[in-house]
Amino acid sequence: MKLTSLLLSAAAVSLSTAKPVQKRQVGGVLICNGPDATGNCTHETYEMETCYNLTSPFFQNAATFAPDGEAFFCYPYIMPCGGLCTSPTGCTFGAVSFDYEHKYNLSAIGWDHYISSFECHLNSTTTPSPYRR
Repeated sequence: MKLTSLLLSAAAVSLSTAKPVQKRQVGGVLICNGPDATGNCTHETYEMETCYNLTSPFFQNAATFAPDGEAFFCYPYIMPCGGLCTSPTGCTFGAVSFDYEHKYNLSAIGWDHYISSFECHLNSTTTPSPYRR
């Protein structure tokens, strides 16, 4: 009986000091030199609609580019922010989200030595206008 009371008291103290769970901020991206989140890595939260230049050791050296699971996506670019795209094949391979197949191994698509900058955007959905025919 005393053991049960002791355990209940400990549980009550534990619950009273527990901190509320905080929701993660949207915009977290894991960037690593190696595939499968190996080598030098960084995980930062980035603002949406803002371009970020990669710096050493990730500038044109990122085999992992993995956005978190929230509703956003990022466009990696081969040129720095504000730069002119002069590549005849384009300056991004497209949007990368949590669901992107090669986010942990960009060498699979040949982009592990190209990313110079990126920008992220919230997912959006469009609802047809009731006035549209």
